[in-house]
Amino acid sequence: MLPKEAEEVKLVVEVKVEVVVKEEEKVNAKLKMKQYPVALYLFDEMCKWGTPINEYTMNIVTNCYCLLNRVDFGFAILGSFFKCGYEPNVTTFNTLIKGLFLDDKVIEAEKLFKKLLTLKLCEPDEVTVLTVINGLCKAGHTLTAYDLLGLFEKTSFKPYVYSYSTVIDSLCKDRMVDEALQLLAKMIDNGISPNTVTYNSLVQGLCNFGRWKDAKDLISEMVDHKISLNAFTFSILVDAFCKDGMVKEAEDVVEIMMQRNMCPDVVTYTTLIDGYSLVGQIDKARKLLDSMPGRGLKPSIITYSSLINGYCKKGKVEEAWRLFLVVPQKGLDYNVVTYTTMLHGLFSAGRFAEGLKLFKDMQVQQVIPNLVTYNTLLNGLNKQIAEAFSLLHVMEDQGVNPNIITYGVLIHGLCKAGKLETARNLFNGLPSKGLQPDVQI
Repeated sequence: MLPKEAEEVKLVVEVKVEVVVKEEEKVNAKLKMKQYPVALYLFDEMCKWGTPINEYTMNIVTNCYCLLNRVDFGFAILGSFFKCGYEPNVTTFNTLIKGLFLDDKVIEAEKLFKKLLTLKLCEPDEVTVLTVINGLCKAGHTLTAYDLLGLFEKTSFKPYVYSYSTVIDSLCKDRMVDEALQLLAKMIDNGISPNTVTYNSLVQGLCNFGRWKDAKDLISEMVDHKISLNAFTFSILVDAFCKDGMVKEAEDVVEIMMQRNMCPDVVTYTTLIDGYSLVGQIDKARKLLDSMPGRGLKPSIITYSSLINGYCKKGKVEEAWRLFLVVPQKGLDYNVVTYTTMLHGLFSAGRFAEGLKLFKDMQVQQVIPNLVTYNTLLNGLNKQIAEAFSLLHVMEDQGVNPNIITYGVLIHGLCKAGKLETARNLFNGLPSKGLQPDVQI
């Protein structure tokens, strides 16, 4: 080949490479912007123009199809790999496994993963393992994920802390805290150091069962191993103590947070306000709410709802009503919980007319009532049987299924109104509605 011709060939190759790179950049840019259909359109255009396509581009396209829940098209692209003479890599298979999980094809995802291992199609990496573990746990197959970790212990590949933490978190959420603690011990025996996320899941799980001593021991273990306790760790404790009525202990946790220069956030203060309200320390709850702006924190609608609930439980409905009226002035919108809490307070105080007016306002504001709202209204209607049954039909029309509490309120109202036969018939008809009464008459 003459020097001049060689130069021309080199120039053509450089131009083609530049075109491929630019087109790949366009496709990747659309992917990052989550414009998956646009990225696929660009890929089709590349095919029409005869632009050379490599495995990198095909991985991007496979990912687009999987994110659009069209994993079947993703597998079609896998066929194109072989036709073009390319070998699919670990990224390709990671994407397809993730796509199968996104499409709720859990068994197929697990099979594909095991096929990778048995046929040695590629060497799985931590992303592969974490994708499978996370997918199984989210689909409710926690024990399968647990067994998979055990399988890896017999191979040369060792999962990282993230995979173990995912399974531990899922075990705790499935109320299998002892199994999660056993996995923690196994994890440490295998030379894998737990991190803050691992311990937080376990602390949360133990607190959910009221196992305060075990939670405290675990936190001591974190300190001994120099694993940082973050704001979330403390928030878990505050929430657990407050739910159990142990407000003094929750206060102590907040104090420790501040000693460690960790500023409690809105969620932590809201939890503490809810705890004070639960044990009737409403003045402390109000004081804490009023102190939040000075700490640079803006109370949320949940914060206000918690305190409104506290006032109502103490029978201080007027104070609850005044606080309720303050909410819009703070730039916040009422939600279904706020409305329902205030409705319950008004009805409990015998202020039925105001309660019904508030319910109408709720509808005007297009806040959709839930089952608790309707049950509260039914209870408020008391002896107004015709209105109560009319409301029952409205519930059903809105797609809200009455529960045993709903019918209990109606039966109680019928009995108070002296309509015992109607009450008995409604009671006897509960099993046909899929509801099982807890008493017999």
